[in-house]
Amino acid sequence: MHEKNELKFKQQEEQLEILRNELKNAQRKAELGSQQLQGEVQELAIEEFLTQKFPLDCIEEIKKGQRGGDWIQVVHTREFQNCGKIYYESKRTKEFQKAWVEKLKSDMREIGADVGVIVSEALPKEMERMGLFEGVWVCSFEEFKGLSAALREGVIQVSLAKRSQENKGDKMGLLYHYLTSSEFSMQVNAIIEAFRQLKADLESEKRAMAGIWKKREKQIDKVFEGTINMYGSIKGIAGNAIGQVKALELGYDGDLED
Repeated sequence: MHEKNELKFKQQEEQLEILRNELKNAQRKAELGSQQLQGEVQELAIEEFLTQKFPLDCIEEIKKGQRGGDWIQVVHTREFQNCGKIYYESKRTKEFQKAWVEKLKSDMREIGADVGVIVSEALPKEMERMGLFEGVWVCSFEEFKGLSAALREGVIQVSLAKRSQENKGDKMGLLYHYLTSSEFSMQVNAIIEAFRQLKADLESEKRAMAGIWKKREKQIDKVFEGTINMYGSIKGIAGNAIGQVKALELGYDGDLED
């Protein structure tokens, strides 16, 4: 009897262990599915922003399963085509992996991209905010919106400089060195800070104006109330000896008359 119970107990333990493993696998698959979905949402948001913000440019998607990042932005202006390429990689994981940087730079060389950007929810431990990291730009999705405009303008300016100096030096080298220089990094940061300050100032002005309007309204009410009280007091003393002021009479709601 004891042996039967022991066998039954072991069988139940094995079944519980199988159930635990199945539950862990299901949770792992659910987490992976959720991460993949979140990543796809950010990729679509990047595509939508680039397409709407820069209608002259060609936004090329890197198909799933192909080697490379997520989007290539081929920059055009109304005057010139193919001013340069900006390569975007979207990442939405809890930790930043330095291996992404080397892979992105390798892919950039392969397709001839001029600038590389990793749009990531997690930044490198060495960084507190957007910036250059080992030769590529790393930013959050919100920072990407301002950075993309600054990088595009930089690509256009360097392209114009190259066109004015045909056959005068290494064009690719010129573009790369400019866009990865500390000077350009400071310029971009200044632009992003200006965007942030403008937004903060706008919100501050909205709040301030709302307060000013409320204060003015109260002041006007006080002046009007004081005038009515004064008129009532004088009329109470002088009676009909003073002229009638319709705007101050009880119940009058018409316009003021000259």
